[in-house]
Amino acid sequence: MPTALVNGVELHYEDTCPETDASMPVLVFLHGAFGNSMSWWQNIPVFQDHFRCIAFDNRGFGRSPDPSGEGLKHYINDLEAFIEHLKVDKVCLMAQSMGGRAALGYTCRKPERVIALVMASNWGGFSWPEQELRAKTIAPAETFEPTQIRGLSLRFQEKNRSLTYIFKQIGSAFSPGPKPALGGPTPGGPTLKEVRSLRVPVLVISGQVDSVFPASMLKEFAAQLPKSEYVEVAGAGHSVYYEMPDRFNEISMEFLQKHVPSLQDAVYVRPTARIVRALWDEPVVLKLTDKDKVWVPDSVSRP
Repeated sequence: MPTALVNGVELHYEDTCPETDASMPVLVFLHGAFGNSMSWWQNIPVFQDHFRCIAFDNRGFGRSPDPSGEGLKHYINDLEAFIEHLKVDKVCLMAQSMGGRAALGYTCRKPERVIALVMASNWGGFSWPEQELRAKTIAPAETFEPTQIRGLSLRFQEKNRSLTYIFKQIGSAFSPGPKPALGGPTPGGPTLKEVRSLRVPVLVISGQVDSVFPASMLKEFAAQLPKSEYVEVAGAGHSVYYEMPDRFNEISMEFLQKHVPSLQDAVYVRPTARIVRALWDEPVVLKLTDKDKVWVPDSVSRP
């Protein structure tokens, strides 16, 4: 596993094509607080057919240390320096939960370097008092026992005990020390005005029963972005990418194909032999508005 010396810290990362042709688009994966670079094991094998896929451990997670214990204040600068280390001109970003703090911050800071951004189960954690108030007033979609994980829906945990166990193990693997504190707005993050001025295409994916960042909060976030798409996945909790990877991969690939020139004619093939059995059958897309979609199981009545 290679490392990059970034702002005084060795960040560990995985790169599917370190010697790849420069014409292949680069997709950088940013994990959430429940994981590390290994979290994307159900996603990268699909995207690597079309992208040079790079996933790194944020400082304080996986194999990347956080000597100061102040990881959060470095995350945007770390991502900027990491992309410079890769020596690539433009990237696509895919960010789960906590990873969206750095991804949105970097995209607002360097919009000319980002082709497209996928914000999964997060709204970026920037200074936005109205959103912070919503977080305090919206009741969680599900109620969890102390032994259960808020990062996964209750139904997923009940039906997929082995995958839930793997999720826990990934989250604690190689942990170099206490996880960084994540409370409050991201230091150095964008302002609401900057977010509203962002011209980079952004896909916001939410889980219908996400109890960490409720879907209504993410829909409001998407409404602030001039070039956004919003997709809500029925039955999914906070980790759509893990609970329903096929669905997540297909939604994300459909979005990226619109904005990455080299993928315009690419054909996305849904995996036929899947390690994980989906909770639902094939999805149906219901267009609520020009910007909104909800993915629901076939068994749900259609309007």
